[in-house]
Amino acid sequence: MSSNEVSLYLDPQIRDWVLFPITLVMILVGFLRHYVVVLLQSPPKQLPRNAIREQRALARSQILRATSANSPIPPTYYNSISQHLSEAYTTGKYLKDGPPKAGDKPPAAPNPMTDPAAMDGMMSGMKTQMVMMVPQMVIMGWINFFFQGFVLIKLPFPLTLGFKSMLQRGIETPDMDVRWVSSLSWYFLNFFGLNGLYRIVLGNDNSADSSRDMTASPFAVGAAAAPQGPQDYNKLFKAEKDNLEFAEGLYKWVGADVEERVLRRYGKLAPTY
Repeated sequence: MSSNEVSLYLDPQIRDWVLFPITLVMILVGFLRHYVVVLLQSPPKQLPRNAIREQRALARSQILRATSANSPIPPTYYNSISQHLSEAYTTGKYLKDGPPKAGDKPPAAPNPMTDPAAMDGMMSGMKTQMVMMVPQMVIMGWINFFFQGFVLIKLPFPLTLGFKSMLQRGIETPDMDVRWVSSLSWYFLNFFGLNGLYRIVLGNDNSADSSRDMTASPFAVGAAAAPQGPQDYNKLFKAEKDNLEFAEGLYKWVGADVEERVLRRYGKLAPTY
């Protein structure tokens, strides 16, 4: 220790009435913020039955094609299902608005400023941002008003001078050891350091991690939460019909010649070369 360096001795009451309260308040506010965001989230709107049928019809074809190269469905049933879906896609049987008529235009994307669903999504994003920002502003104001200039803790490992501005915010003492942490810096360390605790207690998809959400725009959050523009299922069905025809050429039943394969495996049938 150099002759110019002065040792500091902290009052234990600073630990009991400043260090622990700041940490405990930030932990509790994070839990409260998570559950408030959960309460503010509106439940997803249920789709009408015909819209669900439209989506499931496309999913059925995709599953059928994904298993065509090693399909568990016998050829008779596979061809029957494939032909039935192809005919339904051609006639528009599964379209929620019925078969298309001559002269019908494809649905246009709704204006987000006039679409109620998009407006609800943006309002939900703004409310979430307010829940994230307001508690942090209150805590920072509380620390600046009551605990400004406090030195709370000394880190047990050495650090370079580059960390001084990060660990000693609010204290203009250039000669102090860099390992001492001020009250305002302790707030920022907890702000970014409690995310691991939140993930352990609340899960990875928690809303207590305000450091991640405060950097996002509320309108971007609302745009992500709002439903996208309507898809033209008529075009999707026509493309899926072509994909089904292509998958029929790759079809192979997993149970073909299964008797011979079983007998050959257990040595009851001479192998073929």
